[in-house]
Amino acid sequence: MDSNLYIISGFVVGIIVGITGVGGGSLMTPLLILFFGIPPAIAVGTDLLYASITKSLGAWVHAKNGYVNWRYVFLLACGSITATIMTIYGVSYYALSTEATSDVIKTTLGFVLTLTAITIIFRNQLRQATQEYFNIGNNAAPEKWIILTGALLGVLVYLSSSGAGALGLTALMILAPSLSTSKLVGTDIAYAVPVTLVAGLAYAFDDLVDWGLLLSLLIGSLPGIWLGSQVSHHLPEFLLRGLLATVLLIISGILVY
Repeated sequence: MDSNLYIISGFVVGIIVGITGVGGGSLMTPLLILFFGIPPAIAVGTDLLYASITKSLGAWVHAKNGYVNWRYVFLLACGSITATIMTIYGVSYYALSTEATSDVIKTTLGFVLTLTAITIIFRNQLRQATQEYFNIGNNAAPEKWIILTGALLGVLVYLSSSGAGALGLTALMILAPSLSTSKLVGTDIAYAVPVTLVAGLAYAFDDLVDWGLLLSLLIGSLPGIWLGSQVSHHLPEFLLRGLLATVLLIISGILVY
């Protein structure tokens, strides 16, 4: 496949990420699988390292501006990294065939994309309902809930490369209602870095990362993210969120069925 197409794809996805704040794993992995025909395991492994690199830049900027709550990053990462390692050993123990592994990845990815679409559309309603149900109010949730949430996200991220973005942000909105929007975004981005890195390195260890593809995606996405960030405040958020959610639902349906 022409590397220029990968660069263009990275640029387009980068713009969407820059505008909406989500969509890296949710769009890049399905694009690699459905459009470019990349095997699911390689698509996930490559996208995980791609996410860890791009989010590292974002995390550095947010941390420099004081928009990262490191306590929540630590708690979520403790749960996610532990669960990721356990999932790695679980997948290795059962030694699934290539076809079975592909089916698991595509099914999990379809499930995560559906959840992501729901959280994008109903983020505020979900936050209000869950906070009332668990009686969180404006207080932070107990640490064990945060760690358990991180564990669930870790499993989903390892099996699909998605979940740390929109799902992680929604989880933080529920578990840490006192955080400002800027700190929610910065904390979510910083949390995603170690999780995607650990999971991505596990795929790389099994030779499931396409390094040439990774480089091409980075070349395209970094300027795309910058451009998207510059124009994001000129576009109506409700329209963008609705469009992104619709695309994710369509992709999830194709993957599952």
